[in-house]
Amino acid sequence: MIKVSIIGGSGYAGGELLRLLINHPYVEINQITSKNYIGKDITIVHPNLRGKIKKNFCSLDELKECDIIFVALPNLESMKYINKISKLAKYIIDLGSDFRMKNLYLFKKYYQENHLAEDWLKKFIYAVPEINRNEIKRSNYLSCPGCEAISLILPLYPLVKEGLINKNTKIIADVKIGSSAGGSKPSLSSHHPERNNVVRTYKVVNHRHEAEIKDFLNIDVEITATAIELVRGILSTIHILEINKKITEKDLWQIYLKYYKNESFIRIIKQKEGLYRLPEPKIILGTNYCDIGFEINEETQRIVILSAIDNLVKGTAGQAIQCMNIILDLPENTGLDFIPLHPI
Repeated sequence: MIKVSIIGGSGYAGGELLRLLINHPYVEINQITSKNYIGKDITIVHPNLRGKIKKNFCSLDELKECDIIFVALPNLESMKYINKISKLAKYIIDLGSDFRMKNLYLFKKYYQENHLAEDWLKKFIYAVPEINRNEIKRSNYLSCPGCEAISLILPLYPLVKEGLINKNTKIIADVKIGSSAGGSKPSLSSHHPERNNVVRTYKVVNHRHEAEIKDFLNIDVEITATAIELVRGILSTIHILEINKKITEKDLWQIYLKYYKNESFIRIIKQKEGLYRLPEPKIILGTNYCDIGFEINEETQRIVILSAIDNLVKGTAGQAIQCMNIILDLPENTGLDFIPLHPI
């Protein structure tokens, strides 16, 4: 069995890691840290795990050696502890933003902070299983994409590889996102009277996840993020007004099938009948799927791409476990093969 510990296990990402890892056939959960709940039963914070786990939270100082450490701390926290953490496990999988970018200029521009562990940036791989699994397999240190970023990277990557878009292409993404993406720490924006019945655009330009897309795919995507009345889920609508050569709907089908037809967690959704003809977050909640759909105006060559994910699974914990499976040379869907609920 692979001994796994979680740093920051009391947040939403940590809770989702626990939910998924408990039934993983090759994993033994070792320790789970929390700054605010040291010594407390895990199910006080994660009541959905009652009867499935009997452990208490511990402090970071109590953490012992294991095989893999998942770091589920808030952004800009991992870099404070990386030197200490790295001595405790062979593999580190970080769910936060600290090691996603190689480009320090972009990090400082979008996060308004100096990096506290610059020498570690080159050691971490930006880990997207469907794109760079061979790099993931060879690395000991993995940094998982942000949830908005992965909802855009996966649908855009095939177009980049086929030369249809590049760094000069104007790409605009409208990202509608549920409240859990803001983390478990309460704020005025997450207060129920303020969040309920809301369609609130909160980040119109210069969204921080633009930086990691630029760093990874070498394209510029301008993101506008809107909070909507969901707890889980992201629907990203990507507008590309001009591409590098004329294509048809059939061409787009062939491109997406070329790159993703054998991927366990990517589904191309473009049906002619039914209520959900295009991607919809509601029908992938709790799963590691990324559903991708598209429409093209062949006369104007305007392309609209849609993607739907659960921000806590494919956008956070699920993709991290998928990376772990690659490291361990296991089938990538091990511990992640869930059928979505419907209706919910």
